[in-house]
Amino acid sequence: MKQIEVQILQQSYLLTCPEGHESRLLDAVERVDTAMTRIRDAGKVRARERIAVLAALNLAFEIADREAADLAAATARPAVDTAPAQPAATAAATTAAPSSAPLPAADDQRLQSLVQQLDHVLGEDGRLL
Repeated sequence: MKQIEVQILQQSYLLTCPEGHESRLLDAVERVDTAMTRIRDAGKVRARERIAVLAALNLAFEIADREAADLAAATARPAVDTAPAQPAATAAATTAAPSSAPLPAADDQRLQSLVQQLDHVLGEDGRLL
């Protein structure tokens, strides 16, 4: 396991990740930092723990929404699909309502991992689970 020091909301964190997955971790850190910064900059929430929870929920909703759009596109396709597939980002942007469809195992595992990482970062005072 490799340790990487990162900044989220201008605070340093030392994270571990498997060798070779550093770029994926840094991408995840960038997404979390961006989501948290947007919430903080909106000015309505100041507590770091609440910002983290809201950012995690927003990111989880995006994953679920994208998965629902992909699932809807897959079930709407004819048996012989000659048209190019619509990009996931475009499909997700056109979906208006959240889906109650369960996440695939890989996405659910990824979401649980993110929640565990948030729990670790927040410490005992900010446990999500």
